[in-house]
Amino acid sequence: MAQATNPGKTLADMPADAVAHCTEFMDLRDVASLAVTCKSLRAAAYSDYVWLRLFKERWPTLPLSVGASDIRGKYINRLTAIQQMTFSDPSFRYIFAYPTQHASHLIIDKSSLYAAKGPEVGVYRLDAMQSRVGVQRLTSHGSRITSMRLIPITDTWLSRSVTSKENMLVTSSTDRTIRLWWKGKSQRCFKGHNGPVTAIADKLVGGLGDAKLLASGGEDCTVRVWSVGSGHKNHAVATYHGHEKPLSFLAVAWHKPSLLISISKDSKIRAWDANASGSSPCVGMTSLSGIPVGIKCHDTVCYIATRSSVTAVDLRTMQKAFTLPINCTVVCSFEILPSKWMMCTGGDDRALLWDIRKSSQDSTPVAELDSNGSVTLLHMDPYKVVTAGPFDHSVNIWDAGSCKLFNSLDCRIPGEDILADGVYAMSVDGCRIVTTACCSEFGILYYRDFSDCRKPVSLVDSETGSKFWETED
Repeated sequence: MAQATNPGKTLADMPADAVAHCTEFMDLRDVASLAVTCKSLRAAAYSDYVWLRLFKERWPTLPLSVGASDIRGKYINRLTAIQQMTFSDPSFRYIFAYPTQHASHLIIDKSSLYAAKGPEVGVYRLDAMQSRVGVQRLTSHGSRITSMRLIPITDTWLSRSVTSKENMLVTSSTDRTIRLWWKGKSQRCFKGHNGPVTAIADKLVGGLGDAKLLASGGEDCTVRVWSVGSGHKNHAVATYHGHEKPLSFLAVAWHKPSLLISISKDSKIRAWDANASGSSPCVGMTSLSGIPVGIKCHDTVCYIATRSSVTAVDLRTMQKAFTLPINCTVVCSFEILPSKWMMCTGGDDRALLWDIRKSSQDSTPVAELDSNGSVTLLHMDPYKVVTAGPFDHSVNIWDAGSCKLFNSLDCRIPGEDILADGVYAMSVDGCRIVTTACCSEFGILYYRDFSDCRKPVSLVDSETGSKFWETED
């Protein structure tokens, strides 16, 4: 009779302190993954030994008291505070971008900042801002840039020679072209639209197999898709006809990556399947009333904001799930935060927060976020809501949960009076934010980084602004 074999010990059988020592080469995401595997490994992943290392690696200059406990809690509280920008001492820089003219589009991407004005893009290295070497101009477009997007380099033809996790910049222009930029050069130029390109999809469309497609819309009333997997095809792989007015917005469905949603200036909505085998790729359509302001997809639903309402469309049936009328103000901007079931509309003198789950029965906003002018710029993430506009020199930071005002960032250049212009463009990336500065003479950008702050703002109460990272007596 064969003897039973000894299966040996697994990682879960090891003492918690031994497992904790094994995590020294893990980053935060690895530790979080370890914690959800089983109860014994969760105990090791939550130990103070592990989180003290993570804390020191992220904030090496912030002292912790000797023998401090619940380091994980302190780490999470600190991370939450900097993400919510609840400090008065961020590191900041003024970036002299474009004389006499404001940037129209801004994107923060890791250590790079992209700022578009007119036909060109300025690329600024955020880790080398004191040197002119950190500035680069992308000037291949012949006229005004209409939109900017980032796409993963791994989804393009360069993935065969580049293994980095960096992004490629995509720009569209009124010169009828779309350009893909990498390493400061225009790598591809897509031509085919018969008028200005007015929209680029929020992400790549899934084509047949592993193919990735870039979608664009134009004043020629067409939607065109382009292959980014091939380094040689500069013509559209497909052109979708059906709209009668110029395109305003494009978005890719979450539940089906091959499904592209387009909306034109007359608020006619069409759904296109890039993998459709029939004679027409249009698989659904509907229409709204009013001028479109924004479009966001989540799961099987597409949310479309117009100047007077927000409508949810079920993309499986193209039927309207609900329409939320907004009668108290004209909608200027629109964002959603699906993880908290919230959406936000920017209006003439305030932003309104709405509970998506209640929107079909209740047209009362969850909260009103005051502003000194039109809220044309919005950002939402699990930590905060950020509001700004061209008639207010302050950017306001609100708690995404309680809707309390956390911080108000003055974007005026020192010496400018209250009559200076407001904020025309904004980009938020975690604990970093860049805006156009409120200045009467130069197109200056105002960059702030809250990652190493220590002084909570006075707007934050003592509990929220707890100074847990300071040395205790």
